[in-house]
Amino acid sequence: MLNTTVPSLTSASQQVVISLGFCLLVAGSIGNPLTLIVFLSLQTFRQSSCAFYLTVMSFINIFHLFTGLFTHIMIYGFNINWLNMSVVYCKFRPFYVQLCAMSSSSCMCLATIDQFLATCSSPRCQQLCNIKLARRLVIGLIIIWFGCGISFLIYYDHMGSDPVVCDITNRAFKKFNGVFYSPFVMSILPMMIMILFAILAYRNIQQIAYRTVPLVRRELDKQLTTMVLVHVIYAAISVTPGAIFNLFKTFYPSIDNQNITEQLRCAKSLTTTVYYFNHMGSLYIYVCVSKRFRQQLLYVLSTICFKRYPPGNPNQIKPET
Repeated sequence: MLNTTVPSLTSASQQVVISLGFCLLVAGSIGNPLTLIVFLSLQTFRQSSCAFYLTVMSFINIFHLFTGLFTHIMIYGFNINWLNMSVVYCKFRPFYVQLCAMSSSSCMCLATIDQFLATCSSPRCQQLCNIKLARRLVIGLIIIWFGCGISFLIYYDHMGSDPVVCDITNRAFKKFNGVFYSPFVMSILPMMIMILFAILAYRNIQQIAYRTVPLVRRELDKQLTTMVLVHVIYAAISVTPGAIFNLFKTFYPSIDNQNITEQLRCAKSLTTTVYYFNHMGSLYIYVCVSKRFRQQLLYVLSTICFKRYPPGNPNQIKPET
């Protein structure tokens, strides 16, 4: 019974990876560029350090989807593994995926920290929310993750001859990556930072109505904080299945049973596909949770893309009643 169930499970997981994966790829290819257009077109966002982090994150996610998700679809959906066909790609993809994943999650962490600081009552904390510092932090973190990725370039290589497999050749680095770097640094640590500062920012935003803050800035802080908070929840839901699977593989690195191994491969393919929800959904999250962002998106599309000029200003704040 089990022998007939495993092929059916494998076939079903392949169909899910293909259909869901391509939907994510198309949705992300549309959503991330539109997010970039909105953030780069409106002066309100260009002057915001939080929006700068979200802009960089959307830019990185575009390349991450094409290199990470598309290859994932080919491997687990069509059984075409380009990593085993080319030594160069075997080394490049793990390095590039790590760089994009860590840079993207770092930008999200910085966005949550930025909103916490922006909504603090302390002027000193608010002064840390500026574009100049934001650019330095982003460049610095990208350099750090680039340096961390060099190990992937060095230690990923082809192993064996029939069949050839792309894997880590150094035992120490393989253990470090499996036990610490992949499950903790790439998954758990960023989520802990996001959730912590998202909660702190939420507490601050509850008190911002009682402070003497300009109306435009107060509304912008509320908008960005809401967008970031919901994005953190969305990211946690997307990343958690993959993090749990990585932790499981950490404690059970090798299993002799072939059927269980194939089931784990299916689980990995599905949890990784779910993980890529985190890199395609920013536009759709912002549109769903922020009426103001919907107005800004329509304004940008009508004025820039369709050359129409509707009445009103997307950044105008209506008086509270």
